[in-house]
Amino acid sequence: MIRHVRTAARAVLAAGLLVSGVVVGAPPAGAAAGPTELTASQFTLSADYHQFDALNSALVSTLGTSPVHTVMENANHDRQPLPASFSVAGLQTGFRFDDTDNTDCQSYPQGITTSRDAVGTANSGNYDGHQLVLVSWYTKDGCTGKQQRSRITLADWDATYPNKYRKILLVEPTGTTAAPDFKDIPIHAGGVSWYGDYLYVADTGRGMRVFDMRKILNTDTGGTADQIGRQSGSVYYAHNYAYVLPQIGTITSQTTSPDKLAWSSISLDRVSKSLVMTEYTCPAAQPCTDYPNRPPRAVRYPFAAGATTFAATTTAGQALQLPWYKLNGVASHNGRWWFNSSGQKQLYYWTPTAGPSTFAWVGGGESLSYWEDATDPDLLWSLQETVGGRNVFAVTQATYGGG
Repeated sequence: MIRHVRTAARAVLAAGLLVSGVVVGAPPAGAAAGPTELTASQFTLSADYHQFDALNSALVSTLGTSPVHTVMENANHDRQPLPASFSVAGLQTGFRFDDTDNTDCQSYPQGITTSRDAVGTANSGNYDGHQLVLVSWYTKDGCTGKQQRSRITLADWDATYPNKYRKILLVEPTGTTAAPDFKDIPIHAGGVSWYGDYLYVADTGRGMRVFDMRKILNTDTGGTADQIGRQSGSVYYAHNYAYVLPQIGTITSQTTSPDKLAWSSISLDRVSKSLVMTEYTCPAAQPCTDYPNRPPRAVRYPFAAGATTFAATTTAGQALQLPWYKLNGVASHNGRWWFNSSGQKQLYYWTPTAGPSTFAWVGGGESLSYWEDATDPDLLWSLQETVGGRNVFAVTQATYGGG
């Protein structure tokens, strides 16, 4: 059962006010140049789901695992309701992280996916008995340091369970089968998609890293906050985390284009059984230091027939050249596309037949995830990375051109 925000919040929406710098009310559509088709065959993927099989078997044997329902039964963070000051057109529901995570200048939420991505609408979108919203984060070494590690949070989204969430550290297996170990994964984790039992996390310059949600490892919460991996014997620390999720494989991106893809954000399209990605880039007239300065692209990759995995080699099914920049989020469903630009505070909608539309959006916006619903309106989930304003929220997709 989706939790809905207070009636008062809807009244604010109807009033069409500007609250805390966020545009609310009916979003104006605007004319803009639309995407153009590229040759999809120039983009391919190579998939290896067995890269760490031997090490992961040793880690499971040594540490043991906990299924998702056990992790959520031990959830130890309280999520909060959206603040009354937050509004955006079509708002239906959402939450905010606890005060510590909301104001943490070292860690930033990025990607979003849900158990509705994982399993669809069957059984109210429950995975292992829980309806969940999953968010990926990266952590820096200090408030201004380099990327140091990444994690996910699982937030319960069902009235049957408490308003709780749990953090799980993402790790890469290392060591030997006799002495298995793991280390941090220092990636941006800008996008995440959950399909079946597999979690796909964007790795900007490479493609994606793959994780299996059935292989959450138990670790010792002792030690110090900087300790990671095997310490002595069978004692394993993970920065005081109780759970880690080890990488099982890698999806590597290749292209015959001179510019390799920058995997900034990803999202699942359940209708076409594909994963879509887009790039964060800057216009050449206003160049960035850390990102490509060229028009961005969006690419669709089909999963193997009847599977939640990619074939050993996959050729893209669609590729687009985009006219918009600084894109942090992408979603596609049934031939429709949405792109979020944090830099412009706009949400772009496009179909080949209807053309493009532009809508006012939130500041600090990150990834998008499409939420299918069998009885209520379908939603778009998104989130903000802004320190002190980390709202995770869902809007009706029809408000943003979805029809």
